[in-house]
Amino acid sequence: MGIQLNPYLMSTDAKGQANFYVEALGGEILTLKTYGETPGTPEAIKDKVMHLAVKVAGGNILMMSDTLEQAPLNTTISLALTYDSEDEAKEVYAKLGEGGEFKHPFEKQVWGEYYGDLVDKYGVTWMVTAP
Repeated sequence: MGIQLNPYLMSTDAKGQANFYVEALGGEILTLKTYGETPGTPEAIKDKVMHLAVKVAGGNILMMSDTLEQAPLNTTISLALTYDSEDEAKEVYAKLGEGGEFKHPFEKQVWGEYYGDLVDKYGVTWMVTAP
């Protein structure tokens, strides 16, 4: 299998966030385990997501889990998507930005490619690029 690097996102609503990404990027939830599947789990967290794997954007895997305590947003990491088609990239940029904040509009850049970045409604920063 070799080495893989997969983003692991901590969320206040991992199931909802995963479904949002499936809708925006295409894909499917591969694995979803709740804390309630573990014996002795307190009632208050039994429906929280312990581990979720979602395949999005052509086969990329995002891992996710619900946080059990409030965690600060990380503004130093962005998830970058590169598309072959300007139209597809523009569509994904718009879908990911629904309910979030568009930081830089998706438009032709001085280096010759289309680029835009945004923070989605879950606080994740995305960079979207196309030739």
